[in-house]
Amino acid sequence: MPVELIERELKTTLPVHLVAKDRLDAAGLASSSLAWARANGFSGQAGRTLILPGENGGLAGALFGTGDGEGALAIGALARALPAGDWHFASTLTEPEIAAIALALGGYVFTRYGKKPGRTLRFSLPPGAEAAYVRRIADGVFLTRDLVNTPTSDMGPDELEKAVRTLAGTYDAEVSVTRGDDLLKNNFPMIHAVGRASVGAPRLIDMIWGPENAPKVTLVGKGVCFDTGGLDIKPSSGMLLMKKDMGGAANVLGLASMIMAAGLKVRLRVLIPAVENSIAGNAFRPGDVLVSRKGITVEIGNTDAEGRLVLADALALADDDEPQLLIDMATLTGAARVALGPDLPPFYTGDEALASDLAAASVAVEDPLWRMPLWKPYAAKLSSKIADINNVTSDSFAGSITAALFLKRFVEKTAAWAHFDIFAWNPSDRPYGLAGGEAQGIRALERVISKRYA
Repeated sequence: MPVELIERELKTTLPVHLVAKDRLDAAGLASSSLAWARANGFSGQAGRTLILPGENGGLAGALFGTGDGEGALAIGALARALPAGDWHFASTLTEPEIAAIALALGGYVFTRYGKKPGRTLRFSLPPGAEAAYVRRIADGVFLTRDLVNTPTSDMGPDELEKAVRTLAGTYDAEVSVTRGDDLLKNNFPMIHAVGRASVGAPRLIDMIWGPENAPKVTLVGKGVCFDTGGLDIKPSSGMLLMKKDMGGAANVLGLASMIMAAGLKVRLRVLIPAVENSIAGNAFRPGDVLVSRKGITVEIGNTDAEGRLVLADALALADDDEPQLLIDMATLTGAARVALGPDLPPFYTGDEALASDLAAASVAVEDPLWRMPLWKPYAAKLSSKIADINNVTSDSFAGSITAALFLKRFVEKTAAWAHFDIFAWNPSDRPYGLAGGEAQGIRALERVISKRYA
C-alpha cells in the first residue's frame, strides 16, 4: 500500500507537526520554520499541509492543520500530501489508532485497471496504536472498496461468489451456495424472481465461520451486482453507479474480514443474495405477486425496489436460526441520501441497547451513523389490495423508513437486529479516501461486536 506503517524504530524520519487553528506559536517550531509558516499564510487551517524546507535543498518536516478539532480521520490527507520518505508525528496524538487507520485509508488506490499506486510513504506507528488492529481494519475497508469499485463486467454474481470463497479460504470458513432453479427448490423464491432474467444465475451465498457453540452473529448483505431497475427501467444517469448496488455485500464481507482476523469468539454467518436485476422475457413484472420464503405475499409495485425482496428471503433464513445479533446492510434507498446525504448512513433497530452501543461506537471510531425510527404508523403505506404487502408505497414520503419497515416483517425471532441503509460510495475525495467505493458503518460495527464477543 502507498502508506506503510512501521512498528520498529526508523533511523531517520521527518517530523509532522499537528497545528490547531491559530495556535502556530504553541507548536514548538524552530524560528526558521515559524517564519516559513507565517510567510505562507499557514495558521493551522483544517486539512492544510505545509512542507518545511531544510538545509541544502532538503526537508525539515511538515505542518498539518487540525483546525478547530476536525477529528483524527482528517489526518488521512497526509497520505496524499506528503512527499515520499520516512515520517513520524512530532505531536502527541489523542487518538493514535484512528490517526494510523486514517493514514492507511488515505493512501488507498484502486489499481486493478492500471492506475498507478503512487509514491510510498513510511510512517512510524504512533505510540498507543496496535499494529494488528490497524492492519485488520484497513484490510477490511480495502476489501470493501475493491469490491465496490470493480465494474459488473468483473463483479457479477459469479465473481462475487468467488470473492466470498477467497475470503473463506483465508480463514478456513465454510461456504455453500444455492444457485439458479435450486433457489425455488429450497424456498428462496424472491431471490430467484429478481435475478432470473440475468445470464448470471441468481444465488444465495452462505458462509459460516467459528465454533458451533459460540454466540451467533449473522451478517446479511445486499448483493445486487447491477440494477437496471428491471422493467421499471432506470434512466441512463441512474445506472451510472449501479455497479455499487452490491455495496451491502461488500461491506458485510469487509466486516467479516475484520471479525475473522481478530479471532472473535463468535459463530459468524454471512448471507449474500447475489443477483443482477436485468431485463429479459422472463423478468418479473410490476403487478406480479411473489410468495416469499416466509410465506408473506408481496405485490410488486415497482421492479426497481428489488433489493428489499432479495434481502427478505435472506433475512427470513437468518431469523430462523435466531442469532444473538443480526445485521443487514444494503444500498437500499435514494430517500436515505436525500434525508442524510452520502456521508451519514441511517440505521434502524428496535433494540435500545444495540442502538446505544452503535451510537457510542460511531463517535469513538469516527464512523458516522445516525439512528432513524421504525415508525409503525408508516407501515400502512405498504398495504396491498391483493397481497399481504406491497414492495413500495403509493407516495414518495419516508422511503428509507418504509423500506426498513418492509424488512422488519421478515425478522420476528431475533431481538437484536439492525438495518443499515448505506451509500457505499464517496462522491468526492475525502481525507481518508478518494472518490469511489467506500466502507460505511463497519468500523463502528466491528467495535460493537468486538466489545460484546471479545
